[in-house]
Amino acid sequence: MLQRTRERIEAFAKAQRSAIQDVSISIPGGSAGHTIAPMAVAGCYAPGGRYPLPSSVLMTAVTAKAAGVTKVWVASPRPSAVTLGAAFIAEADAFLAVGGAQAVAALAYGVDGVDASDIIVGPGNKWVTAAKSLISGVCAIDMLAGPSEVLVIADATADPQTIAADLLAQAEHDVEARPILVATSRNVIDQVNDALVQQLSILPTGETARHAVLKGFAVAVNSVEECILVSDKIAPEHLEIQTADAKAVAFRCKNYGAVFIGHGAAEVLGDYGAGPNHVLPTGGTAKYTGGLSVFTFLRVRTWMSMDDLHGGQVVVKDAVELARLEGLEGHARAAEKRLLPA
Repeated sequence: MLQRTRERIEAFAKAQRSAIQDVSISIPGGSAGHTIAPMAVAGCYAPGGRYPLPSSVLMTAVTAKAAGVTKVWVASPRPSAVTLGAAFIAEADAFLAVGGAQAVAALAYGVDGVDASDIIVGPGNKWVTAAKSLISGVCAIDMLAGPSEVLVIADATADPQTIAADLLAQAEHDVEARPILVATSRNVIDQVNDALVQQLSILPTGETARHAVLKGFAVAVNSVEECILVSDKIAPEHLEIQTADAKAVAFRCKNYGAVFIGHGAAEVLGDYGAGPNHVLPTGGTAKYTGGLSVFTFLRVRTWMSMDDLHGGQVVVKDAVELARLEGLEGHARAAEKRLLPA
């Protein structure tokens, strides 16, 4: 199972990696472009709270490897056998059996044989998030993640029992998780509420989920277009579309970490390795950023070569003029060193 999951995550990550390539174009007097280079060392954090999370190990470490990162560390407190197994399957290079802010510090600065990371990624509790905020700049981080969220857009065609199950799947993560329903049918909302009560009564993680459900909410609107407006305002981490013509609705939505289209595309399938990554932006940050991917571990570095200075005189002259417009005489004189005699 771990191997199959790893293969699906890797296939998606490699497809993403192949979508971005080195570039070279001609410019007056020479050429310019960019190269794509992976970071050297990545630290991948996996929480070790109430339950082991091998899926987070696979999502982070496999993706880093697919990006071409040279050395991948996995850190997790009190690692279970399945967490260690996931790190092995992911071909991580080393494992740090430490958690919390201590693990983040060790990965950021390097200590006692632990390599200093160029980037630290992966979800964690509020202490991990606080530590990542403090070391951001010492190395890169993927994001500052808040409580997990799911928003379901539903119309009268949706199945209330399925919606309730999907909301509870998110709610059982943490008491601060946010299950949200936006529906065009008040009848669907009422039926989902009934289903939540029923399913909570027999859910082993019901105590946690119940607290989260109480912090969640439902919004009744008059049309699917209003559903989209509400969803885009919230910019949820996970967005499920359970409507007629779900694909058309999904591609009209603008702000989300990941979208799950149609009755069959459960968010939990994304959590457990259908392909796309499950480390996603929360707290409305999907309005300006995306989730973890191979791009997280890559650097786009530009270059320029001026082999024909005669052909590049227009660039040199423009640089001189712009520098003096900005009052930077040193810049202008440096550019003038490349002017050729008339």
